[in-house]
Amino acid sequence: MRSYEVKVVRILLICTEKLPVPCIRGGAIQTYIDGILPYLSKFHDVSVFSVTDSDLPNQHVLNGVSYQRFPTGDSDAYYQAAAKFVAEEKFDLVILYNRPKYLPSIAAASPSSQFLLSMHNEMFHEEKIKPEVAETCLEKVRGVITVSKFIADGIADLFPDYRHKLNPVYAGVDLEQFQSRWSPEGSRRRQELLSSHGLTDRKIVVYVGRLSIKKGPHILISALPQILEQHPSTFLFIVGSKWYGHNEENKYVRQLKEQAKTYEESIYLTGFISPADVQKYFLMGDIFVCASQWQEPLARVHYEAMATGLPMVTTMRGG
Repeated sequence: MRSYEVKVVRILLICTEKLPVPCIRGGAIQTYIDGILPYLSKFHDVSVFSVTDSDLPNQHVLNGVSYQRFPTGDSDAYYQAAAKFVAEEKFDLVILYNRPKYLPSIAAASPSSQFLLSMHNEMFHEEKIKPEVAETCLEKVRGVITVSKFIADGIADLFPDYRHKLNPVYAGVDLEQFQSRWSPEGSRRRQELLSSHGLTDRKIVVYVGRLSIKKGPHILISALPQILEQHPSTFLFIVGSKWYGHNEENKYVRQLKEQAKTYEESIYLTGFISPADVQKYFLMGDIFVCASQWQEPLARVHYEAMATGLPMVTTMRGG
């Protein structure tokens, strides 16, 4: 059998300035990075640049991956620090996540490095980036990986000359973490979870996502009276918080809680649930609902629900 020698490449992943990696506070991009690191680090020298967190050291090595963290709060300062780190370390390949407007300055810090963009939102619109900066960015990168065809098509519509650099790559799900409810082990765990929550005789509807107007949990709660009329055993889990890693409330979250009071025997708002525990709620579910009201770039909760074997009700929006 022919063997192939893999050239070891020094790779840096620059995460957004919002949440840390590893994904201890949640976040779609952070989850995405966590998912690919075991594969990249198996063959290459991989580093991750992300924000500091009170539960993580500023520098450390974990499972063969080197982590460098910088305080957040000021986006410009964060990406200036990233550019300085790139200049000092001279990586072969730098992958910048979802912040194209900072790529030209980071690329200028290390002209010998190759650059990729990983795009997870519509960040090439004029309100997010000046057209001339966007073109400079697209000129400099070797390629743009998009989380969905929807995102790739949006960039191509704005900058058709760079369509050849756009590559949609749909993310996957860890099937060991998100067990199918139809597997013997998944079925056993599901019954244990339902029993521990006192829900063995209920039909479980699951919503997973941030508590924001554009995600639409209020619409789902508003539909609950009609659902209960036809299916009195229904129980609704609203899994998530206003923002990742916290249970801070705003007016909208308070309105949701007030809205739910009338049906407190049939609904539960969990608050923030750690990424490691979200799969338990999928496993308990009978149906998953995504009520999103905006142009979703790609809601990975669909993958997670499907991996668990849940039927879905969703909206025809975005990717």
